Parts: sequence; structure tokens; C-alpha cells
Amino acid sequence: MRYLLLGFLVPALGLSGILPDAIATYHRGTPTAVTLPAADAPLWEEYGLKASETAVYDDAGKHLTVTAFQLADPTAAMAAFDWQRPAQSTPSKAARLAAETSDSLLLVHGNYLLRFDGVKPSPEELEGLIATLKNVDASSLPMLPGYLPSRDLVANSERYITGPASLQKFTSGISPSVAAFHLSAEGQTAVFHSPKGDMSLAIFNYPTPQIAMQQVNEFSKLPGAVVKRSGPLVALVLSPADADYAERLLAGVRYQAQVTRDEYVPTKRDNIGNLLLNACILIGILLAFSVVSGLALGGFRAFMKRGKKGQEADAMITLDLR
Repeated sequence: MRYLLLGFLVPALGLSGILPDAIATYHRGTPTAVTLPAADAPLWEEYGLKASETAVYDDAGKHLTVTAFQLADPTAAMAAFDWQRPAQSTPSKAARLAAETSDSLLLVHGNYLLRFDGVKPSPEELEGLIATLKNVDASSLPMLPGYLPSRDLVANSERYITGPASLQKFTSGISPSVAAFHLSAEGQTAVFHSPKGDMSLAIFNYPTPQIAMQQVNEFSKLPGAVVKRSGPLVALVLSPADADYAERLLAGVRYQAQVTRDEYVPTKRDNIGNLLLNACILIGILLAFSVVSGLALGGFRAFMKRGKKGQEADAMITLDLR
């Protein structure tokens, strides 16, 4: 596992009871704290690491190692997934964000990053584990990764940028002041194959197109930068080995606005024809009720008259007060 230390060790917070005592027929051994490289501490802090835990589960000689990270939100979990994903892994159907090798599985569930080593869990075992996770953040993922061009993309090279620590880790040629994270910027970077060598494309998303227009000037000041703006997105390639390919790569970054209108949707109650039809139905019901009630009352009176000959069955009693 790439996050196990070979040098100085730093505990990734303490034990927090993330993992359950059992997963289907697997029984948990003693959980331990995850240890992380000291150099990665700023990045985990930027991703809002709240808790972590690792444990070995045994079932009749089979060993399943589970490591769980609880992060600030799904965006941070996605960013950690991109970072921790093995370079030779392939996409997995275990989750929306999931990658696997021959003996490991890495996936995101809400604000959790989960890794399985040794034996990969079945869908039922995975569902049972996920059901035990606490304080799961189910908010939506950012749309920025969808704007990366797919042609010539190097598999598993994507990295998500949420602040200065991830910017320094993945795109050190851009300073935090130029990215302007105080303006709520987030970024996505990836490597692309070109005939003259690989090159990195970075895309930054800003709250409004106006802010993006301001930042284009700052990015353009970087040495050798080829920059393009599309809506609130600013895309750039630093010192490209092939300027023509860089232009074609940037042309593939196209922002598509999605407008949601909050408008009233008419119902049947707004149709005057339905109103008249319902009024006629109500009148028909009232007429039918009146006829049935009249027949019932008349029948009752006729029945009462049969037992009282010579007088009305329900003769009215009056007082002569004149």
C-alpha cells in the first residue's frame, strides 16, 4: 500500500471505530492506526482527514485487509482516490469511483475512501460494510473532472486540486496566488500523450466567468504558458513540448452551462375544462344522493303507515294556543 511508511511515521489520527467487528463471515482482528508519510501530512490535512483505521479480517484462512479514511466531504474523498489509485489499476464496477488490481480494490463511498487488499469483497460483503459507516456525506461530486478531454489521456493520471498543498504536490509550476484559492477555485490536472512527449493539462474552475477572465491574465504571465478560458473555466499547459498539440488539447476544453429554471408546472386543476367536468360530476353525485334519500324516506313513511290504520303514521302534534 503506497501510504504505508518506509521512513518516518506519522499516525493518521487515532482509532475511531470506523470498521465493524465482522464483514459477512470475516471476523476482524485488532484494528490499528494508519501511518502516513510525514511529507503527505499537509495534503491529508487539506483533504480534511477526520479519522482512519486499518484491520485484518480472517475467514477460514482467507485474509482481507481493510483500510478506511473518513474525509471532509465527497470532493476530498474523490481527490484522495485519484491520488491513492494505483497507476496500473483498472476501473471497477464496485462503485461509481472504484479501481482494482489483481489483489486490491479502492473505492469512494460518500466522504469515505476504502481500500481492500488480499481478497476483494463480494458485492454483498461490500454492501454490509458500507451499511455500518457512520456520518456518511452523500452530497454530489464536482463536475470539473468531466471537462477533461478523453483523447490521449494517460490512464489514472488525473489529480484533483483543492488548495495549495495539492497544487504544490501535483502542479508545482503554478503558485497558489495565481490559482487564487481564496476565490473558491478548484482544479483538475492530467497527463496527455503527444507525438513529441507527454504534457500536463490543468483546468481551474471559478464561481463566475468574470472571475475567470481576471485570472486568465495572471495565468498568462507564467513562463511558457498556453492559456484558454471557457466560461468559468481556465485551462492551461505549461511549456508544452508541442505547441500545436497544446492548442488542440485546449480546444477540447468546452464549458457547457446547465440552466435550471424554477417555474410553475400547470396541473389539471388549472384547466377550466377539468373544473367544469368536476362540477358536473359533483352535481350528478348530489342529484343521485337526493333521489336515493327521497326514495328511502318515502319507503320508510309507507312502512310506518302500514301499522297505524286511520291515522297518519307520523301525524304532527300541535298545540292550539289561540
